[in-house]
Amino acid sequence: MTLDPSTPATTSGSLESYRPRIESLLRDIIRLGRFRLDFTFRHLEASAEDVETPEMVVDFSGPDSDLLLEAHAELLKALEYVVLRAARLEEGLFPKVSFDCQDWHRLRLEELKLMAQVAADRVRDTGSPFALGPMNARERRVIHLALRNQAEVRTESEGQGPDRRVVILPAGPPSRRR
Repeated sequence: MTLDPSTPATTSGSLESYRPRIESLLRDIIRLGRFRLDFTFRHLEASAEDVETPEMVVDFSGPDSDLLLEAHAELLKALEYVVLRAARLEEGLFPKVSFDCQDWHRLRLEELKLMAQVAADRVRDTGSPFALGPMNARERRVIHLALRNQAEVRTESEGQGPDRRVVILPAGPPSRRR
């Protein structure tokens, strides 16, 4: 890699100031990994209601796109994590950058919101808590936000590390199970 990891990328904290580092790291990874991929940067405007929309999306395309999406897009997620860490992106800016390929991210958001609604309906019908499968922090956040205005249910995260999950419960006082 061409960048010195001991040097902070910026002190300003603006997202655009990280773009050259992100671009350089991606070019190196693609070249050294012999991936047949291209990428472009896209900027999005988030509305007040749609807090999940990132400000910057790195879109991948090319013959090796399917590799990024195998196994629930694990390689795409890993690439995003490694590049943003190596670029020394400030922690508060992580949710503002997203890596995507073949519109996977948007489709996953829709899937998570639908999953949240179906689980909330089940909790309302049965009165019993429902635990979703383990998810990363971004996905758990989507579930929490999708159900935040539903008075009959509430959400909690429980578990540690890669086993952390969202539990949807009937409305009432928070539990102490975390």
